Amino acid sequence: MKRHIPNIITSCNLLCGALAVFMATQNAFDWAFALVCAGAFFDFFDGLTARALGVSGPLGIQLDSLADDITFGLAPAMVLTCYLRPVLGWWCLIALLMAAFSALRLAKFNIDERQTTSFIGLATPANALFWCSLCCMPYAITRPVWMPWVILALSLLSCWLLISEIPFFSLKFHDFTWRNNSTRYLFLIGCLVLIACCLIEAIRFRMLPFALAAGAACIVWYVLINLIDNIVRKRA
Repeated sequence: MKRHIPNIITSCNLLCGALAVFMATQNAFDWAFALVCAGAFFDFFDGLTARALGVSGPLGIQLDSLADDITFGLAPAMVLTCYLRPVLGWWCLIALLMAAFSALRLAKFNIDERQTTSFIGLATPANALFWCSLCCMPYAITRPVWMPWVILALSLLSCWLLISEIPFFSLKFHDFTWRNNSTRYLFLIGCLVLIACCLIEAIRFRMLPFALAAGAACIVWYVLINLIDNIVRKRA
């Protein structure tokens, strides 16, 4: 029985992604975001559970990638598509490219031996959390008329980041020294500041989307700190 437990957890991840897609079609973007976050939770623990129980296998690896493509590929693509449709019409379908690039990113990850302790290209969960969080801001597309096109262009940029050769650090700590984890600590400190600011604004204006936007802000910070870290390393 225990050999099925990790696959059950992975299946919960997939179900969260499927429900997030449904919520996107209902314009319930906050629920879609919550379900993607739940999927990320299950995605984090399925591998840990498999290793703890000693039941890791090829079936679990394949199922994990399939589940991730639904939760972190198709779901955010559908969320953004449904979010942009009222103002862009059929042009919003361009956002569905994110699902295809996410699948390519996951396939590359499965065969790339360089990505055991870090990532090459933006990880699909980070990309999904950014878009699902951003789309919880319903008024972001009502201000400058060109804003929806900027958002659509950013979705294409994220597609490139998914399959790029840019190194991104993971949040796996092998020790807790500042010297070996300074970038990770700076990222976490920045996240705490961003979350606090978003919560303050949410309380100030009594608008929940401000709090949910903290997810998007943290992912932007994650991308920026990785780019800065890569530049510094190259110069050094």
